[in-house]
Amino acid sequence: KSLIEDSVGKVDVGSTLVESAGETMAEIVSAVTRVTDIMGEIASASDEQSRGIDQVGLAVAEMDRVTQQNAALVEESAAAAAALEEQASRLTEAVAVFRIQQQQQQQRETSAVVKNVTPATPRKMAVADSGENWETF
Repeated sequence: KSLIEDSVGKVDVGSTLVESAGETMAEIVSAVTRVTDIMGEIASASDEQSRGIDQVGLAVAEMDRVTQQNAALVEESAAAAAALEEQASRLTEAVAVFRIQQQQQQQRETSAVVKNVTPATPRKMAVADSGENWETF
């Protein structure tokens, strides 16, 4: 009988240990599940970050392309401005020739008018007589 009681006691202790081990295993499974979930979230976040980095790379490449395009447009604008300035300078020179010719023509006309005008002859001032011809007037 003592052997049975001893065996029953050991079975009770073993049963308690098995129950405790079962709870520990459940906790381990729960922890592994949480770790798996966290690893999934990390993988998802890493994938999202990777896509974000790809988008940033594309944006930087686009900005580089637009910057190069803007630089080319600035160079074209500078060349066009220089050409326009050159044309304006040539136009100013061409117009200046016409102005000089016009001024010379006006000077010729002015000098021709001055030559055609005869100077006025000085008039003699009337001198008052002593009054002898007053009555005949």
